[in-house]
Amino acid sequence: QVQLVESGGGLVQTGGSLRLSCAASGRTFSSYAMGWFRQAPGKEREFVAVISGSGGTTYAANSVKGRFTISRDNAKNTVFLQMNSLKPEDTAVYYCAADFRFPRTSSPSPREFASWGQGTQVAVSS
Repeated sequence: QVQLVESGGGLVQTGGSLRLSCAASGRTFSSYAMGWFRQAPGKEREFVAVISGSGGTTYAANSVKGRFTISRDNAKNTVFLQMNSLKPEDTAVYYCAADFRFPRTSSPSPREFASWGQGTQVAVSS
């Protein structure tokens, strides 16, 4: 399994931006589909966005489309989540996830990903 470490979380005002990063270990990073999920207190972990190994295919949850962008740099073994126009409802712990298989649907379950990071907190104040 690949080891994942997220960074870039923090406190931001409504309408602000943050860029999350997820650094992965190993030499086969480009073989992994990479995803971002989030979990708010008392809620289930939910899908945010996913990107294929080559970076050519991405999906995003309807709640973040047009505001969040997932990207990756395979030379640096890193995946990013650019978050713009943040809202208080975006407040959550954000997790990076990896799996060899790209999800079959545009809204994958967390169970479809084998490797997880420890999470990074994002808080959006109103």
